[in-house]
Amino acid sequence: MIEILRTTEQFQIFRKSLKPETTVGLVPTMGNLHKGHLSLARESLRANDVTVVSIFVNPLQFGPNEDFEKYPRTLGEDAQLLKELYRQEGLPPIGEKRITIFAPEKVEEIFPSGYQTRIEVQGLTDKLCGLNRPGHFEGVTTVVYQLFNIVRPIRSYFGQKDYQQYLVIKKMIHDLRLDIQIVPMPIKRDHDGLALSSRNQYLSVEERKVALNLPRKLEELKKIIKNNPWPVSYEVCREVIQTERKNDPRWDYLEVLDAKSLENADNKTHTVLIAGAYKLGSTRLIDNKLAEVVYA
Repeated sequence: MIEILRTTEQFQIFRKSLKPETTVGLVPTMGNLHKGHLSLARESLRANDVTVVSIFVNPLQFGPNEDFEKYPRTLGEDAQLLKELYRQEGLPPIGEKRITIFAPEKVEEIFPSGYQTRIEVQGLTDKLCGLNRPGHFEGVTTVVYQLFNIVRPIRSYFGQKDYQQYLVIKKMIHDLRLDIQIVPMPIKRDHDGLALSSRNQYLSVEERKVALNLPRKLEELKKIIKNNPWPVSYEVCREVIQTERKNDPRWDYLEVLDAKSLENADNKTHTVLIAGAYKLGSTRLIDNKLAEVVYA
């Protein structure tokens, strides 16, 4: 069973109609769904009675020169994909399991007129994507907090392609003592290794080929970490990164950091995050890989 709710009032009426023991999972998205989003919805559908997929293009997380206006709005297609997912799971048309799409028709449904409140997580947000996108993560945490408040889920699902975002939301949940379990889900990739993203469709055929430099370089660094003892592997990675960034100006960032803190890795690090952001024209792609540190 799938329904689409377009206002916060409609959703609140729906939420109050659920039994107290009903388990609710939230999959926050900006729509234009792909297999990565659907993997989150599938996991939630299997673990919860009700899965809420929010579809809202959040203006607060876009910078002044970013793609807010042209970001694809495809609610009809998204609903069809979720209906097909429901069918694939073999669920009956009427039953306890259900998917509800919360797709606010207007920005005011999430941010009422005169809204002036922001939720900010410090520390984790001043590097990687936060360094060159001021205000981005403040916009993310603010909208996610609003969605948590409206939906009141017990679990929320986030893909690890936006690994920094996952850590930021996890920290917000911890610091604000929110009774919500955050569930990280692995990156979904296309046949050529490019991480799935709604922005991939902006790429031309030639740009798509060049974009594969992103996952290839991350994999190269991962192999260095895997096949060499620490800290030798870290020093080799730093040299590779320095050469790569000097030779290819399309890198916004390319870094190896401690996966828990996003600080520089040291002799206490057990897992590193190998993260990159790559620009092709006006399109900016992000990707990452995790690697266990090998000590001699």
